[in-house]
Amino acid sequence: MTDIQALSLPVTLEGKDLIGKAKTGSGKTASFGIPILTKLNPRFFGVQGLVLCPTRELATQVANEIRKLARYLSNIKIVTICGGQPIGPQIATLEHGAHIIVGTPGRIKDHLRKGTLQLEGIETFVLDEADRMLDMGFFEDINYIADFTPRKKQTLLFSATFPTDIENFSKNFQRNPVAVEVESSHSQQHIQQAFYKVEKGIEHKNKGLVRILRNFQPKQAIVFCNTKQTCNDVADYLKQCGYLALSLQGDMEQRERDLTLVRFANQSAHILVATDVAARGIDIAALDAVVNYDLPRDPEVYVHRIGRTGRAGEQGHAFSLYLGSEKMKYDLINSMQAEPIEILEIDTLKEHGPRPEKTRMVTLGLDAGKKHKLRPGDILGALTKEIGIPGSAIGKINIFDFVSYVAVDRSEARQAVNGLSEGKIKGKKIRVRRI
Repeated sequence: MTDIQALSLPVTLEGKDLIGKAKTGSGKTASFGIPILTKLNPRFFGVQGLVLCPTRELATQVANEIRKLARYLSNIKIVTICGGQPIGPQIATLEHGAHIIVGTPGRIKDHLRKGTLQLEGIETFVLDEADRMLDMGFFEDINYIADFTPRKKQTLLFSATFPTDIENFSKNFQRNPVAVEVESSHSQQHIQQAFYKVEKGIEHKNKGLVRILRNFQPKQAIVFCNTKQTCNDVADYLKQCGYLALSLQGDMEQRERDLTLVRFANQSAHILVATDVAARGIDIAALDAVVNYDLPRDPEVYVHRIGRTGRAGEQGHAFSLYLGSEKMKYDLINSMQAEPIEILEIDTLKEHGPRPEKTRMVTLGLDAGKKHKLRPGDILGALTKEIGIPGSAIGKINIFDFVSYVAVDRSEARQAVNGLSEGKIKGKKIRVRRI
């Protein structure tokens, strides 16, 4: 049992409202998933639990975790309702009923307006990563949704940070909530941290970033920026320097976001340049490094950023580009560290280093998905049995509604594309392309 579970479950299982401070990856899903399932009546096919999340990726992750918790219960239907997807199939799914809905505020609001979702049977209302939903401007949408829920219900609010806005937010939706908090301390045992001082200006920051990457040569890294435009500009610059860099920010179409996340998770891209909001819910098990191109305004955000590296006992690196005018940010970040972080001159790193090696994996796209009854086993079978590619050369397989992606070893990519293009999967010809 994790710290947040130990603190929150005695409260939530009593039916009390709760406001919990816990970051992504702390095990908080069980803290609200278990009380939802405990109160749930499987015979009543109305929505009894509603979980709101800031992004589709997090909603999918949360829904999958609740499904795992519910695996020993029979006939529990958990549905994900998010934007960026056609609303028609969602309406059809809701017509058949659901016990638990996990979704994003905008799309849930759309269904309430259309009358395709009823919430009068809600027993438990969950606001997950409430601070990010506020950051993304969902306050009015959440207020709108809450008006459709019964007055008598349990409301659970989880947030990585506790700004004043969250306290005011809580007052709108909760009755005498119990507050629990997991301390935001970060172990430096497996993470090497360093700040590199650079001159002010985009050109100096860009060159400083490449120096860091050239000298430390991470196989994969996330570079954090504070704005969407900076993400795009930095990714473009890194591409010019020979890196397979991808931008991840809030203005992207959902299909483009999916592909970006798949490519990075598949290890077929070196660098993901992202904003904090867009990166929520990303879970990469072995990430070599995190680079703060821009320092965050909130020191807790720094802790969350660097917590993506150095996991499972692996050595991680956290590098930050630092301007002399950012001493206040540096001091705030240091206040949350066991030891002061060293500030080094960027000139202590070699100006030139080896160019990045090609990624080991390549992502292939197939123009067929769940709607075509395609399963991961079908793709795996075609690659191994029909084409003869060893299973060890095949990575992650992701199936979406109308498209699928599979990672293959670079040395096997040409054979995989040719074999899949010339052959059939489940008796059908499917267009295949190298992404």
